[in-house]
Amino acid sequence: IDVHVHKVKRVETTFLTAIEKMNTSSTSIIHKQLKHHPNNNHGGVPPQQQQQQRCKSSSSAFVDFVDQSMEKATTKISKSLPSPTDYIQQQVLNEASRPDSPLWKTSAVHNSNSTKKKKKKKKKTTDSPLWKTSAVHNSTLHEEEEEEEEEDDDDDDERTIATDDHPNKKKKKKKNKGTIDTPLSSTIMEEEALLHEWHTHIHLTPKYSPKELPPGVLPLSLADPFQLTKSEIALVTDGIRQDLIGTDHPVLNQAAGYFFESGGSGGKKVRPVMVMLLSHALAVQYEENGTSLSQQQQHRRRPDLIASQRRLAQISEMIHTASLFHDDVIDDSDTRRSKPAVHKVHGNKIAILAGDFLLARASICLARLRDVDVVESMSTIIEHLVRGEVMQMKPQTTKTLNNSNSSNNKSGEGGSIHPRMDYYLWKNFFKTASLMANSCKSAALLGNYDAIHVNAAYRYGMHAGMAFQLVDDVLDFEGSSDLMGKPANLADLNAGIATAPVLFASEQHPELVTLMDRKFRGDGDVDKAYQLVIRTDGIERTKRLARVHVELAIEAVLDLEASAHRDALVHLAYKIVDRAS
Repeated sequence: IDVHVHKVKRVETTFLTAIEKMNTSSTSIIHKQLKHHPNNNHGGVPPQQQQQQRCKSSSSAFVDFVDQSMEKATTKISKSLPSPTDYIQQQVLNEASRPDSPLWKTSAVHNSNSTKKKKKKKKKTTDSPLWKTSAVHNSTLHEEEEEEEEEDDDDDDERTIATDDHPNKKKKKKKNKGTIDTPLSSTIMEEEALLHEWHTHIHLTPKYSPKELPPGVLPLSLADPFQLTKSEIALVTDGIRQDLIGTDHPVLNQAAGYFFESGGSGGKKVRPVMVMLLSHALAVQYEENGTSLSQQQQHRRRPDLIASQRRLAQISEMIHTASLFHDDVIDDSDTRRSKPAVHKVHGNKIAILAGDFLLARASICLARLRDVDVVESMSTIIEHLVRGEVMQMKPQTTKTLNNSNSSNNKSGEGGSIHPRMDYYLWKNFFKTASLMANSCKSAALLGNYDAIHVNAAYRYGMHAGMAFQLVDDVLDFEGSSDLMGKPANLADLNAGIATAPVLFASEQHPELVTLMDRKFRGDGDVDKAYQLVIRTDGIERTKRLARVHVELAIEAVLDLEASAHRDALVHLAYKIVDRAS
């Protein structure tokens, strides 16, 4: 369909170009004809004024036979004959040479409009008087202009369209769906509608074995995600440390830069790596050999794209680090990234304020990207982080589930795994996956890529993030402190948090529901829950669900043009689930 539409547009563009040239040259053509026209002094009107009137009305009159000319030109194109432009211009010349031609009829409408001020910016064809008598042509051309013509920087968020009732009337149409009057709850409902699909993934099985790559994917040695982005991630980290978090207060400066100190591990930088890999993979998709011509015409690349995407990677990492500061205070964690947690060094208040400072600096950098859709997408992450943390602090119990089912007229037992699992997956999305999903989406939005690829970027980040958190919850049962950078001492159970291994195990051991309801606070609850979990396949089912999400993430990007960066995204997804091995 795209190829067919493109061919039609090419033919249409040929005619529009021809008519534009005809319109600009009509004055000189008619000027030549006026010298020999028998009525050049008709009615006592001075020749100069008569010439101006005729020039003003010529385009309007010509619309009476231009359709026939274009139809004949179409026939010529279909027969591979030369230049429809020359053909149409010859039609004008022949028409102007006839004394009874409608070209010489005076148009009162156009004479009255002739004093209007010219527009500062001339459109491709729609300013021509040729179209002022044709609502159908006018509507069609304005729709094409809406799709293909970029407005001035000052009007970047507005498009000009015309209606059939008022072909010359212009109204503003916002590119961004959200407006100041759009309820935020509508955005939340859209997100929640997406999350409802996740409980279906519980019953899926991975398509590939743990060491099997999808067909056509380069081996890890040729598409290592961390090697491909090594130099760029160094720039990301240096930029954060040197440019983005500097302050004149030594304590705040030290606390905010705690995880960005030179020589420190600074974490795996999974999110910046993901953003940069996806940015390069999408760029390959839109190179000359990687996309159709029609997509190239619609795509407008900002000149600072890669620099903007690198800054986006920095923003993503700053938001993530700020959330760690806050989470460690809430959870009273002792270590993070193999070193004492910030609040253990600087105290709770400074840790919270340092996290707020990072969010503030990230917000400033985000605004300087000058892209309202990206600002909205990335700002949503902060809301989701708060919602996810509250959901974790206030988990579902049998009582709240029964109340919810009663108020919504739903059937089923309050202890059913699926409502709890849905709630758990929502929490995982808000706390972990949203940051990856919206960062990847924003990288695509910065490139002004089409909706298909924006959605693919979002789904890659979303499923990769879900897998990341599922594996994190597995490692809480069987990981080591060296592997995770924090103690693997059943921290979630001790904090009263029921994760996927516990939820799956509760299907075989319903007594776990009682332990979950009291947040494992009874004597021996944590040890009992642990023993029940390891007797079941709860951990293995959690790993399997993580692999399902990884494969969904991989499927989202496999339709991109083959490249080392695309394949590195595949390997990055696999590395997420292989952290336990």
